[in-house]
Amino acid sequence: MKRFLVVNPNTTASMTRKIGRAAQAAASAETVVEARHPAMGPASIEGWYDEAFCVPGLLQEIAKGEAEGYDGHLIACFDDPGLDAARSLARAPVVGICEAAMHTVSLIAHRFSVVTTLSRSVPAIEHLARRYGMAERCTVRASDVAVLDLEVPGSSAEGRIAEEIARAIAEDRAEAIVLGCAGMADLARRLSEQFGVPVVDGVAAGIRLLEVLAALGLRTSKKGSYVPPLAKPYTGLFEAFAPAAQ
Repeated sequence: MKRFLVVNPNTTASMTRKIGRAAQAAASAETVVEARHPAMGPASIEGWYDEAFCVPGLLQEIAKGEAEGYDGHLIACFDDPGLDAARSLARAPVVGICEAAMHTVSLIAHRFSVVTTLSRSVPAIEHLARRYGMAERCTVRASDVAVLDLEVPGSSAEGRIAEEIARAIAEDRAEAIVLGCAGMADLARRLSEQFGVPVVDGVAAGIRLLEVLAALGLRTSKKGSYVPPLAKPYTGLFEAFAPAAQ
């Protein structure tokens, strides 16, 4: 049995529960998934500023998960916030849902579109597409749905996302769609059936990728980029985050 920690970096409990259900549904029968969110940080992550303030709480949860012996960690925000810092902190594999979704969709389609929430999130996702080597194959679109609208029963959010998917297929020549927010994790199957193309949710892709890494016995390299942080004092509000000697 493998145990994976899914961290929703925002503080909205209903979204954490939805992400946890999606992750467990995608996992193998013998896999145990726990979803958590930090005690501090933004209610939703929409842009660079929110992303910066979600990272300390995210790293606290990753540190707890390491101490509790989880076999891997999933960062359930499509901006992949704090991913490199989390890998420096953890020895178990750490996967971001944008990274997982883009690498997964690249195996089943040449061109794809990411349909995300607000337009302010597009630059961050375009930056990640370049980082992951997908920029020439990927178009990023905004549905103009606020993240927390995804938590409102009966809202128009799913319909607006579907409209943007239709435009992506018609205008971008998209062969597959990636859902650009962890809060969309429950929509992938319905939207795939509606449009007749693969629709990839990064939460599901990330859990399955963690299962593969764990099955292969692979852990985060501690040579070079992801060497543990150096012990030193931190001051003020960040005193509790000071790295300990390894």
